[in-house]
Amino acid sequence: MNKICYIVGAGPVDALTLEPTEHDYVIAADAGYQHLADLSVVADLVVGDFDSMPAKPNHPNIIAHPAEKDETDMMLAVDEGLRRGYRTFVLLGGMGGRLDHTYANIQMLSYMAAQSARGCLLGGGTAVTVVRNGTLRFDACKSGIVSVFCAGETAHGVTLTGLKYPLLNAELNFMQSLGVSNEFTGIPSEISVLNGSLVVMWNDSAASVIESLKETAGMTF
Repeated sequence: MNKICYIVGAGPVDALTLEPTEHDYVIAADAGYQHLADLSVVADLVVGDFDSMPAKPNHPNIIAHPAEKDETDMMLAVDEGLRRGYRTFVLLGGMGGRLDHTYANIQMLSYMAAQSARGCLLGGGTAVTVVRNGTLRFDACKSGIVSVFCAGETAHGVTLTGLKYPLLNAELNFMQSLGVSNEFTGIPSEISVLNGSLVVMWNDSAASVIESLKETAGMTF
């Protein structure tokens, strides 16, 4: 079974049952501490400046940072997970609040991919990940919308198969919206890029994505 680092931020969190195993690691990013309490999950580590909380949590393992800092609380939490050897991340409470924070968290997925890690940002019935120089696979059961965007100057060798609108060895850049609003078709599908990074967003529940991440070491959902 895949080891997962769960990071919970201060943004909205979907109603779900979170059941980390003994091999997983759970980090509360600032006010994500309260979300974990609501989910009846105990954090292994609490990270943040705690400016969005009435007081610093009473927790035995806290890394406190000043409010004026270069990194977001979620980024600080990701670095702690990477430092502990985790390469599969579930990010909750990172979408649906402030737009600038959501955008920063999507950028953070690119940072994780560059560290040979896989991160999934989940919320509001949407999943977001970044695939870098590789392939993202979906099972035939997936349905709904999937969108693909370039995460950088240019992504070369972009191929989409099994989707309503295929692509073959195409180039995408950060000024294009060519990959928006594609659709699953009821057959297995793949999104691949030979050189570069792609942001991929699709309709999915947090519970479904987490279950897939538990079972698969590769980029398969």
